Amino acid sequence: MRTTLSFEGLPELILEKAVELGLARSKTDALRMGIFALNKEYHLVKDIEEAMVARKLELEEEGMKASGEKYLSEKEALSKYR
Repeated sequence: MRTTLSFEGLPELILEKAVELGLARSKTDALRMGIFALNKEYHLVKDIEEAMVARKLELEEEGMKASGEKYLSEKEALSKYR
């Protein structure tokens, strides 16, 4: 996901201070750190690995649906190895 953000006032000052103090390499990194802190505080995504796998499968299925592809059956997948 690509997003362009513009900050003024206190949020801008906080991002600049995070970089100035060496807590983050860039404002973008500081934002990423904030996102992870938000998840740590509020447990928005409890099982991160499971959520990432589910997300990847969703995207794969959407792509397959768009191109008309279908999953191979177990028999079809193993047929070339017999």
